[in-house]
Amino acid sequence: MTEFIHVHTTTDSREEAQKIAETVVARRLAACCWISSPIVSIYWWKGKMEQSQEWVCSMKTRRDLYDELEKAIRKVHSYEEPAIVATPFVAGSQSYFDWIVSETTRQ
Repeated sequence: MTEFIHVHTTTDSREEAQKIAETVVARRLAACCWISSPIVSIYWWKGKMEQSQEWVCSMKTRRDLYDELEKAIRKVHSYEEPAIVATPFVAGSQSYFDWIVSETTRQ
């Protein structure tokens, strides 16, 4: 049975978020990618509290594509250590899951 996941990452510009989205969807590593408008992130980095404006990329894909998807994100991403986090779908519409499978299958 196919497992489905959401993969999230953040970046510091709309342009980079767009590049990540276009890369992973074009390569069929994700069926789609939402880009959320700017958020404020507060976090520790190298011993210092930081605050920055970021854009969120939320990708819907199959679990078996995660490793390849992570590599593609890292190749495009400008952060030294990008947050790339996957969470499983617990339930969902079978027709939506079928769509994810069809859009992440290379032809």
